[in-house]
Amino acid sequence: MILLRTVSTVDALAGALRQRVLSGEIEPGAPLPEQELAAAYGVARPTVREALAVLVHEGLLRRERNRSAYVPEVTMSDLDDLMYVRRPLEDLMARALAGRRVDAADEALARMDALPADAPWAESVAEHMALHEALIVAVGSPRLERLYGALAAETRLGLVRLREIYEDRDVLVAEHRELLDAIARGPADAARAAVAAHLSHSWGAAPLREDT
Repeated sequence: MILLRTVSTVDALAGALRQRVLSGEIEPGAPLPEQELAAAYGVARPTVREALAVLVHEGLLRRERNRSAYVPEVTMSDLDDLMYVRRPLEDLMARALAGRRVDAADEALARMDALPADAPWAESVAEHMALHEALIVAVGSPRLERLYGALAAETRLGLVRLREIYEDRDVLVAEHRELLDAIARGPADAARAAVAAHLSHSWGAAPLREDT
């Protein structure tokens, strides 16, 4: 039986499944039958149903009629389009924050750097997201936050792919340290160029399209 942390059972189960999804342990398309999960975690099916509903609401799982919940596949085309939309939002962030240091982003980077070598990839995903979200929040635009937040689920699922590219987490940490330093140094043109370069990475396939 898989042990859960001492928190509300629904939250604990949702957290355990979230970590498995974001570590790539649960493959896209793989069904998550309620009965099997209830037996594996030693909880009742209504608890499983509620936990799955949490992850469906977060966009990490999808549920269709007469089918078990499953992790949606994020294709290369999806990721290409995701970055096509994300780049102009982060460009706005770079314009606004050039010459500024964002403590919350630095703190997320420090947590990422402190992760043990055997930490689940999901923990890197969480700090990666926390760093970028901290930069967006620092701009002070509620609409920018909402637009960026709408991309969060797909971004997190996309980041699962990066575990194969960043086998050495130190490389991921170094790239984000360079990004934060470039934004803090400014000026705006340099900060924008650094953000554009940071977001131009591939997801393990052909380079993503550039804005036109």
